[in-house]
Amino acid sequence: MNFPKMRRFVAGIALAVTAVGTIASAHAEGHAICYNCPPEWADWGSQLKAINTRLGIQVPPDNKNSGQSIAALIAEKANPVADVVYLGGIAADPARDAGVLTPYQPKGWEKIPDGLKDPNGHWFAIHSGTLGLFVNTAALGGKPVPQRWSDLLKPEYKGMVGYLDPTSAAVGQLGVMAINLALGGSYDNIDPAIAFLNQLSKNQPIVPKQTSYARVISGEIPILIDYDFNAYRGQYSDKAPTRFVIPQEGTVVLPYVMGLVKGGPQADNGRKILDFVLSDESQTMWGNAYLRPVFAEHLSAEAKARFLPDADYARAKPVDLKKLAAAQPMIVERYRNEVK
Repeated sequence: MNFPKMRRFVAGIALAVTAVGTIASAHAEGHAICYNCPPEWADWGSQLKAINTRLGIQVPPDNKNSGQSIAALIAEKANPVADVVYLGGIAADPARDAGVLTPYQPKGWEKIPDGLKDPNGHWFAIHSGTLGLFVNTAALGGKPVPQRWSDLLKPEYKGMVGYLDPTSAAVGQLGVMAINLALGGSYDNIDPAIAFLNQLSKNQPIVPKQTSYARVISGEIPILIDYDFNAYRGQYSDKAPTRFVIPQEGTVVLPYVMGLVKGGPQADNGRKILDFVLSDESQTMWGNAYLRPVFAEHLSAEAKARFLPDADYARAKPVDLKKLAAAQPMIVERYRNEVK
């Protein structure tokens, strides 16, 4: 090969390498990983589309639950994969204490009420949901819609009641505490919930590990202990024969939070996502998906009109996140060892 040809050949290789590098860089710059962002849950599907449209960041759906997300973050500590994580509020402090989150105060931070954010910025609430009974009325086979926690123990609902596994899912752990507090227990004493779940075991409950929205819509699980936003989505968005019930004994409200993963490979994109989920646009979207946005003014009158009356919501009390987090290991251990 003569010198001119050699020079052109080398220049071509250099251009190709530069192009590949540019493509790889663009590919990396336009992506981020969010753990526990399943499209069927809390309308994350719409949020992920908006993040791509508004920010140019592609975020693949992820179907981990809160417990699985924290376990993965701990396992990957030396070489993080995720950039941001979405968690039930019960998992917020445990994630911080595990050293997998790094402080970041997104735009709008100062407007978030105290108690709904870590003082140092490790996590912050983006919206909340009220726990109750997500019921497919057509799948009840003519049986009445249950109105109380105690109704779930009736033989007529055998094989019809579901709840997420408390050994891993935040909503499952919250369900234990919601029942416990409603039946006279405390954050330190969960005997009432353990007794209730052992009684419920005689009714052959369905205990999935992952979000089970589709299984309720199809009627496979006629009654699921779950959030209001899923029931309203089924009723109003998917036109399914579903409704939401706040048990007469009472229940709890839980915030859902997000945080920046420590050492995440696309930290800048992670920060942009965290800014976005507190933006006016995103907060309005959460409200239109029947969640209560952390900035209450973004819940539209139209969406609010589809919620149960305020008189029903008066039976739902905000959960104490610190006490709930402290009770989490006890909930998991006692459920695993005592509920048969």
